[in-house]
Amino acid sequence: MHPVDWTILVVFTAWIVYDGLKRTKDSQDLDGYLLAKRSIPWWAAGISVMATQLSAITMIGTTGQGYNDGLRFIQFYFGLPVAMIILSVTLVPFFYKSGVYTAYEYLEKRFDAKTRTFTSFLFLISRGMSVGAVVSAPAVVLSLVLDWNVTATALAITAPAVLYTMFGGVQAVTWTDVKIMVLVVFGLFAIIVAALAGLPEGVGLGDALGVAASTGRLRTFDFSFDLTNQYTFWSGTIAAVFLFCSYFGTDQSQVQRYLTARSVNEARRSLLVSAYWKIPLQVLVLLLGVIVFVFYVFNPPPLLFSEAEEERLRGSGAAPAYAVLEREFGTAFEARRVAAAELAAWRDTDNAVEIAAAQEAFRQRNTALETVRADAMALARESSNQRAFTDVNYIIPTFILTQLPIGLIGLLIVAIIMAATDTIAGELNSLSTATVIDFYRRRVKPVAPDSHYLNVSKLATGAWGLFACAVAVWAAELGSLIEVVNRFGSFFYGSILGVFILAVGVPRANGNGAFVGLLAGMASVAWVASYTSVAFLWHNVVGAVVVVIVGLAVSLMTSQRSEVKGQT
Repeated sequence: MHPVDWTILVVFTAWIVYDGLKRTKDSQDLDGYLLAKRSIPWWAAGISVMATQLSAITMIGTTGQGYNDGLRFIQFYFGLPVAMIILSVTLVPFFYKSGVYTAYEYLEKRFDAKTRTFTSFLFLISRGMSVGAVVSAPAVVLSLVLDWNVTATALAITAPAVLYTMFGGVQAVTWTDVKIMVLVVFGLFAIIVAALAGLPEGVGLGDALGVAASTGRLRTFDFSFDLTNQYTFWSGTIAAVFLFCSYFGTDQSQVQRYLTARSVNEARRSLLVSAYWKIPLQVLVLLLGVIVFVFYVFNPPPLLFSEAEEERLRGSGAAPAYAVLEREFGTAFEARRVAAAELAAWRDTDNAVEIAAAQEAFRQRNTALETVRADAMALARESSNQRAFTDVNYIIPTFILTQLPIGLIGLLIVAIIMAATDTIAGELNSLSTATVIDFYRRRVKPVAPDSHYLNVSKLATGAWGLFACAVAVWAAELGSLIEVVNRFGSFFYGSILGVFILAVGVPRANGNGAFVGLLAGMASVAWVASYTSVAFLWHNVVGAVVVVIVGLAVSLMTSQRSEVKGQT
């Protein structure tokens, strides 16, 4: 990067950390440190809820998803508004009025200690793995910029988040969320403008979208009811409702955000911010990926977007085979570019027959190029034994580093890194809260001054930061990071949601039923994930349904036994 970009990167990063450390107001006692004394306005809490989700994964993984698959991923979010309305009238008032620090405290009040402990443990594992995936997204970017390995860049990214979270608590996290959300949205628009500016003269936005549409990238709805198809209208409106109800309603990283609001009504309004704005924002993110795809239709892309992988292949025994693929790729690119230019030219006419023929010609040329890319990806996997290698997470970082002007590169790198740092901070804060409240204070040291619990919370923040770095190194090679983080969550979320459905909606459910149901739900999801090809979104439905059915059955059986014993 240019020295100007480095200056922007260093100055903005230092300012974010400094401002976060300044916000230590009310963080000297446990209520202030963990819940900001319930003083956060609804709009800031709402932005914080969204910002915790809008990590660097959004700017890297989701945009890469848009590049490869187009807009169909948006179906994933169709159930979000429904989930937010459900939560606003159910779990939000329960949690807020109960005066708890964590969502899982409520389970002990409703059921028993073992149900609370096990559920909180599942949250810690799932959220700890997910925050590792969040770290891996900017680690990919910095590894390109600094030529470091992913382990070193993961540590460099996590350190600032650990620092201001340890000392500033949730107050620092929330107000940092607000600033970074503005920076991220600006960054998304900046990339779109840069990609459009790089199109050939005479090819406008309408032509670009027309070219993308001919490959199916603007197709939004898939009404096929196929449980093995990841993104369909039905998975987005049924299965995703279970995922979002669990994520926003039972995941401490989200619950803690709206527990900082001033009242129940403000907590509800903070959730509805996501209901109104999340889908338009995700459309913008995916559209960015689509437009970058069109940019590389008219401008030469690399065969593999991972520069490190390209260099490794050129220096390995697979170099001759890769050189052949590079020549084939160059020929395929030129043929696709010519076909795209012809399609754009015919779009300015009313000749439907010629337009259809041009679309078909472009599709064929695009398929030929993608076949060469697939062969290169297979060669990379075969020569390195990386079965899951994909370059989807390198697409947008490569575009930023090679196509944007000086100054804007630094600002966009800041946006990616700070988006990750922001999300990491929020999630480390929630992991620390659950560790201290649900385990340390509950089982190790029930009575101690707030200063003691604050020190333990800070140590827990650092420990979870190291755990996230370890997971990040592994997660970076698992594919699209937006899928990775949701795949991690879907293994746990449905079962956790089932426990809360029993707690809030099934009066006859008891602690034994909830605990056994939770075990059965996790076992059922593990079996489905291991032995079937059912898409991971439906794992949430499987887990929740099994927990409720088994939990209710066990509750009825154990309550009947208690009644029989009482009668004898």
